Amino acid sequence: MFFRRDKPQTPTFDSRLSNLKQFGFETGRDAQGKTIATRNGCGASLDDAGEGNVQIGKVGVLVNGEIAHLVNGGYQMVLRTASGKELPALATHLKALHAFTEDLREGLGLTSLYNLSMGTTSDDHLYDRVTDRDATPHPRPWEKKVAH
Repeated sequence: MFFRRDKPQTPTFDSRLSNLKQFGFETGRDAQGKTIATRNGCGASLDDAGEGNVQIGKVGVLVNGEIAHLVNGGYQMVLRTASGKELPALATHLKALHAFTEDLREGLGLTSLYNLSMGTTSDDHLYDRVTDRDATPHPRPWEKKVAH
């Protein structure tokens, strides 16, 4: 008797997308040609990272056909679209977004990280009073020019 290890099968980008249909997701293309996965008023842009890997881009609530990402304003969470439209994020939005993200990662066969599984996270934090905190690059104190 010989024991052989089976070669690990890496799913392709298209097979990962077809697996999303089991979780109730609909996939399509947007105007820029990116792959979009949608379900229950939430959407995410997906990119082929090569070798069967999937990179999840912008995730958020669909507002007038655009994906509105979550911004933490300190006092309130806000949904902001690329065109600049803002609306307050309600508890129903946050719950739907959290369930969407978790099911999307599971459907794509990606690892769910503990800190992301605890609740809804946002990439932008605009509640401090430091001007241009999220803009890059920042001048460093030792790089400032000295006035003579």
